[in-house]
Amino acid sequence: MNTVDASPSRNGRGSDSWHRPWAHFTVDRRSPGYCRVMFDHPPINTITATTVTELAELVGLIEEDPDLNVVVFDSANPAFYLAHYDTEGDPGRTAALPAGPTGMHAWLDLLVRLSRAPVVSIASIRGRARGAGSEFVLACDLRFASREKAVLGQFEVGTGVVPGGGPTARLPRLVGRGRALEILLVADDLDGARAEQYGYVNRAIADDELDEEVEAMAARLARFDHDAIARTKAHVDRVTLPADSEFPPALADFFQMLGQPRQQQQSARLLELGLNTDSDLERSLGRRVVESTPES
Repeated sequence: MNTVDASPSRNGRGSDSWHRPWAHFTVDRRSPGYCRVMFDHPPINTITATTVTELAELVGLIEEDPDLNVVVFDSANPAFYLAHYDTEGDPGRTAALPAGPTGMHAWLDLLVRLSRAPVVSIASIRGRARGAGSEFVLACDLRFASREKAVLGQFEVGTGVVPGGGPTARLPRLVGRGRALEILLVADDLDGARAEQYGYVNRAIADDELDEEVEAMAARLARFDHDAIARTKAHVDRVTLPADSEFPPALADFFQMLGQPRQQQQSARLLELGLNTDSDLERSLGRRVVESTPES
């Protein structure tokens, strides 16, 4: 893919900054006002330090482009949207990622900046979006899920850690306290219909209609006035988004708990069962994550 409108944008950076070889996604600039990003990191679209670095660069381009109105994020893998985070056996690599412009860790930084960008971000969710994958879609402005094929969840508590990428701040504002605690503490999967019922996503759409509906919405937004979109979104952001100070404490807890012996044993058990591969464990992670916990 990686097709981009060749005409330069008004910011003077032209198309070259967009049209580069991305490792974990492709970029399709369908018009000056509309960009589509497709996650493509086999086998299951895990998020790694490389993904974070690339997404941080992409968010910078999104922020700076005065022509762009809407960016859609979807997946090349119909079974996995963004599976979850993968430390690749070296948690220190993620912990050492440099802070972004907000002063926060790179992962929190890019999520916060995406939420506040003067552009409409849309997550078109087909397949599994758990853990950091869920954190990413929660940072998007609009979320549309395949009724039959979307799976969302925050499974971290089931593995002995705190969800660190912002769901403790975002979910209560979207779904209310009780449902947020259910999602975070029970650590099980929600299908598209339940995610819609809870307010986790804007709407669940029949799988064979998802692409068409999202495409029509994005094409419509691409034609509107950029400044009108940016100003309206900024007013809504001021009264709905969490303050930046709400995010770092949970990530600090995540990194601290990641190094505990009990959690490391659980992670090793999950790897033995098939974590980070296209396995039954990954396809049924919400149900099976309990298998990593010590027997009581």
